[in-house]
Parts: sequence; structure tokens; C-alpha cells
Amino acid sequence: MKTPEVLNDWLFRLAFYGHVIFGPIALITGPFQFSPKLRQQRLTLHRNLGKIYVAACLLSGVAGFVAAQYTPGGWVTQLGFSGLAVSWLFTTTRAWTSIRRKQVEAHRRWMILSFSLTLAAVTLRMYLPLLQGVGGLSFIESYRIVGWLCWVPNLAVAGIWVWGKKWIGHVTGPSRK
Repeated sequence: MKTPEVLNDWLFRLAFYGHVIFGPIALITGPFQFSPKLRQQRLTLHRNLGKIYVAACLLSGVAGFVAAQYTPGGWVTQLGFSGLAVSWLFTTTRAWTSIRRKQVEAHRRWMILSFSLTLAAVTLRMYLPLLQGVGGLSFIESYRIVGWLCWVPNLAVAGIWVWGKKWIGHVTGPSRK
């Protein structure tokens, strides 16, 4: 769906390849970080994989932000994927700074949020064919929707998971007993 001008643009190519090289590294290393057994028995491995995960997220996130400016579907799609990139960079950076400050619980929560955004690569590939096949939408219509659908629900579910009743109570107001 890219024009020859975009495909020949050096910045787009750099961003595209950076995103597709480092994104899968985050997808592969991320799940291992959630293993309590790994953290307890192989803390050095957990830390090293964590450094790889954070570096991959940051590099892929920056590249993804640049690549989002070239995405088909206009400003709606560009804004959706840019929001994903900024959110991914933010949550990953907060996770990293939390552990640097020895704030383990905050680190855990921010990492869950970060990984929910990493999984946008998976949910995008699930929703796009569904929107086209079952929904009967064109590629561009589907892509505009999936630019948001691939990450906003992931982040919402992760937010409810990490903050649970405390977060829901904040949103709905104090409970009456």
C-alpha cells in the first residue's frame, strides 16, 4: 500500500526495518520476564533479558513512531499508531526507571502495561483479517480501525489487571457501604 516515493524514502526504510527487527525481539523476550521461577532462580538472566526487552521496545517504539507517519489511512491511522508508539515508549521507560529506583511493584505494573502494548503486533494481525473478512471492510477502512483496536483494548485490560478494584473505584468514585 506504499507509494514508490515512500518505499524509496531512506527515513521510512530505516524506521520500517528498525521496527520489524526490534519489535519481534521484544515479543520473544517479553513473556520470559513474567516467569516467577526465572526471577527467583535465575535473577541475572531475568535482568539481562529485561535489558534486551527494554532496548528492543525503545528502538522499535521510536522506529514505529516514525513509520506511523507513513502509514496508509490518513491522519486517523497515523494518530492511532503514533499513540501506540508513544504509549509503548512511556510505559517501558516507566518500568525501567521504576526498577532502577528499586520500586519492584511499580516496575511489575509498568512492565505488564508495556507488554500489553508489545502484544499490539499480535492483536493487529488478529483483527485486521477479521475486519476485512467477517466485517467486509476494505483494507484502508480496517486499517484505520485496527490502528486503535490493536492496542487500546490491550492497554485497558492490562490497566484493570494491574490496578484492579483500586483503579475501578477511582474511576467510578468512592463506594457506598
